[in-house]
Amino acid sequence: MGNCSSSVCASVVVGAPAAGAACPTKGFCGGRGLATLKDGAWTFNPLAIQILGICSALAVTNRVETSLVMGGALIFVTVCSNLFVSLLRNYIPHRIRMIVEVAIIATFVILFDRFLKAFYWPMSKQLGPYVGLIITNCIVMGRAEAFALQNRPALSMVDGFANGLGYAVALVAIGFFRELLGTGRVLGYTLLAEPWYTPNQLMILAPGAFFMLGIIIAVFNTLKQPPAKEAKK
Repeated sequence: MGNCSSSVCASVVVGAPAAGAACPTKGFCGGRGLATLKDGAWTFNPLAIQILGICSALAVTNRVETSLVMGGALIFVTVCSNLFVSLLRNYIPHRIRMIVEVAIIATFVILFDRFLKAFYWPMSKQLGPYVGLIITNCIVMGRAEAFALQNRPALSMVDGFANGLGYAVALVAIGFFRELLGTGRVLGYTLLAEPWYTPNQLMILAPGAFFMLGIIIAVFNTLKQPPAKEAKK
């Protein structure tokens, strides 16, 4: 998932409000909910724009099913950790805040991992150590450090959900095309049948993950390019 040092996590401040900035009081989460949702899921997509969490994007996206579960795991952990960090933000000593954040994140990662082992053992075996590595994921640590410590619980949950959702969508997109092109099937359904299509085994191997990740990043950046008139300005 990508190990995260304190200096790296502290630098992931996209979407964090400026100190002392006035906050609107009307609308969803004080008028900032929709903007926060859009920023996390699209404008500053953790995987396609910020290039965070690429380890799992390369390791678990050979199938849509594993991509969905990993994306769900990150949404759950990010939402819950953001909530609790925000609730405790006024009580956490500044000097040990990173330790507290890691402890909170680890708690929810362990809960999700135990849940998988109890109710979805085959998937737990397939994901292996990658669920546990969410603890050191810069997406989760970055949002707790840069956003949840500075905002109220409801808005922090929206931010966690948005970033988790943006990551999950990119992950599932990679998994969909890798499984489709690599096996001709998606979630057990045959979409590209032989003899007119020969499965490309490269797509379910590590190089295929690099190719699809690069394509997803290129698509996001192309769609996010400003209109020609704005670019000239």
